[in-house]
Amino acid sequence: MRPVAVLVGPPGAGKTTIGEAVAAALGTAFADTDSIIETRAGKPIPEIFIDDGEPAFRALERTVVAESLETFDGVLALGGGAILDEGTRKLLVEHTVVFLSVELADAIKRVGLGAGRPLLAMNPRATMKFLLEQRRPLYTEVAAHTVSTDDREPEEIAAEIAALLRGPA
Repeated sequence: MRPVAVLVGPPGAGKTTIGEAVAAALGTAFADTDSIIETRAGKPIPEIFIDDGEPAFRALERTVVAESLETFDGVLALGGGAILDEGTRKLLVEHTVVFLSVELADAIKRVGLGAGRPLLAMNPRATMKFLLEQRRPLYTEVAAHTVSTDDREPEEIAAEIAALLRGPA
């Protein structure tokens, strides 16, 4: 069993919104590893960061991503930082990964001032700029497809991804 597609990208790229729409278009299930992590931990991600620290969160994230890649057969969205782990990137090589690319201006508009996003709590604009620069090469490394989300509606992006996944008509 393997996901139909794995969506990666920074905060604000639309992984959940677009992932749900792609799954609906393909008639399959959708899962978000951040939601799985919250369910397993019994608390929201910001609380995991505060109570247990980022290393504990990343360890749980690694486990949830690896399990999901083996057991889930729908459209799977990964948290924005999941690709930081080298082991996760190696696992992703075997999957159809779609990088939802977003530039700084659109990302900031979508995430606002970082409410509920622990890594954006301090100076969200500068932090988002750093995250985009740091992670873009890693997203590109694992991606089979890159889809720009800037100035586009989720439905339009989802239709493009669904068409990519279905292949040539």
